[in-house]
Amino acid sequence: MQKRRLGKSGLEVSAIGLGCMGMSYGYGPPADRQEMIKLIRRAVELGVTFFDTAEAYGPYINEELVGEALAPFRGQVVIATKFGFKFDAAGGQSGMDSRPAHIREVAEASLDRLQVEAIDLFYQHRVDPDVPIEDVAGAVKDLIREGKVKHFGLSEAGAQTIRRAHAVQPVTALQSEYSLWFREPETEVLPALEELGIGFVAFSPLGKGFLTGKIDEQTTFDKTDFRNIVPRFTPENRKANQTMVDLLRRIAEQKQATPAQIALAWLLAQKPWIVPIPGTTKLKRLEENIAAVDVKLTPDDLREIESAASQITVQGARYPEHLQRRVGR
Repeated sequence: MQKRRLGKSGLEVSAIGLGCMGMSYGYGPPADRQEMIKLIRRAVELGVTFFDTAEAYGPYINEELVGEALAPFRGQVVIATKFGFKFDAAGGQSGMDSRPAHIREVAEASLDRLQVEAIDLFYQHRVDPDVPIEDVAGAVKDLIREGKVKHFGLSEAGAQTIRRAHAVQPVTALQSEYSLWFREPETEVLPALEELGIGFVAFSPLGKGFLTGKIDEQTTFDKTDFRNIVPRFTPENRKANQTMVDLLRRIAEQKQATPAQIALAWLLAQKPWIVPIPGTTKLKRLEENIAAVDVKLTPDDLREIESAASQITVQGARYPEHLQRRVGR
């Protein structure tokens, strides 16, 4: 497996990581725990060294899963987790909370669940409008000084917030959605990251599964699947958005690859400091995604993709309105 550095931080990870959220949360009922432990350990065998979780996934159970699965590989892998939400008694999100005291509480609890002595990469999950980002960065800076956290990250933050945070405590990575069907980071965020020397971790690099070509307007999702409330996933929008999958299929046939592999290879070709973290619960998909590092897109391939993609208007917002308000701040 190739390695990549997240910006100028010196944090080196596998060129493709593993997003673990969907094993416990977001895409239907949690998968079998023992099967997921096997899947995570298989990822390590295949060269993956970068694993993404959060206290919010479950909540808590995904961190516990990742902690148990990776216990035999301490020191060999990088685990990223996140803070910034509060939860009600039923485990539902009940708002944001990035107060410094709360950040410290979350860090202590995550250390226990992950069974580690230090959190490799600690992201603010979403920007909290009630807490100045300087206070957030300062709180993580203290945790880094104490050896409880190694690197500071932000998720779905806007360029100005990134700059303000970075001035207090260097930001190692920004995590946001980025793929061929969501390219908003290219406008302001990627140039800011390049200027500041910050890495980019791309979640949903396969468009929440859509870019694999396995989803069409007939697909039905479990009632607990987050995609049921995503405008981009209405049946009519799924039908309209097949043009993007058709493009990936066409390139995939030329390269003897799959649409998912082309989508990941495209991301890897954008910048050397971009690391996609596709998630899966299936071994076959894990192996397929990891093999994307071996798919080489030439400048001509990239021009062909760019030319075709520029003619496609993706239909539907990527979040319902109440969640859209939390991003890009």
